[in-house]
Amino acid sequence: MTARRPTGSAWWKTAIGVLLTAAMLFPVYWMVNVSFTRDQDMRKSPPNLFPTGGTLEGYRAVLDQQLPYLGTSLVIGLGTVVLTVLLAAPAGYALAKLRPRGGGVLSFLLLAAQMVPGIIMAMGFYAICLNLGMLQSVLGLIVADSTLAVPFAVLIFTAFMSGIPGELLQAAKTDGAGHLRTFWSIVLPMSRNAVVTVSLFAFLWAWSDFVFASTLDGGGTQQPITLGIYHYIGNNNQQWNAIMATAVVASLPAALVLVLAQRYVAAGVTAGAVKD
Repeated sequence: MTARRPTGSAWWKTAIGVLLTAAMLFPVYWMVNVSFTRDQDMRKSPPNLFPTGGTLEGYRAVLDQQLPYLGTSLVIGLGTVVLTVLLAAPAGYALAKLRPRGGGVLSFLLLAAQMVPGIIMAMGFYAICLNLGMLQSVLGLIVADSTLAVPFAVLIFTAFMSGIPGELLQAAKTDGAGHLRTFWSIVLPMSRNAVVTVSLFAFLWAWSDFVFASTLDGGGTQQPITLGIYHYIGNNNQQWNAIMATAVVASLPAALVLVLAQRYVAAGVTAGAVKD
């Protein structure tokens, strides 16, 4: 039995897909190209498609000036991941398996919470953090960023945990395990894909947040990388290689996490979509 050769239309579809992908990724490539371009070549016409005679001055500036911002973003991102999982995993388990009263209303409210514009939530958090003395603090940003991730995370956990066979939970109950022990020893280990999915999205939202950061920590000493890039553009609008190098370095952690977690994300997002 011979393998079927691709038809002409299949090749055209592949070619179109490659062209569209190249068009979408070209800004990313240009960001990397400019990060290696020398200042005297920045306004060259036509511009160099490749960084001939490139320089590392932009990346030296990143290491000298932007590392504190990167460290703060890393702390905020990891803190948001931990808080989101701690809140959303038990909530998803309760909605999926314990069936509390008002669970449907709660699920609707979680969906509605995702429709609220971030700037509206930022104004509310500003008043709360001002009264609690949490302005210009990493903890305040972690709590604020978690409000974006928790509703989505609860829905993901609920969908995933709904697919766990009830027989496993019944067997644990027969052996004397309570709800907490069942959740910790059985449900959570089986929900690894959902945990990775939720952690990835929570980290990406916290890493790329600008609205909460500019509202709650605009003048503090511990600012995330989004504010670092914003201030750097305002103060050094002529050093585009350094600005683009900062953007490249800021993109690397998120890109690396996405590449490492992509196979778990596919399973976590589609969980619960098919019922037996």
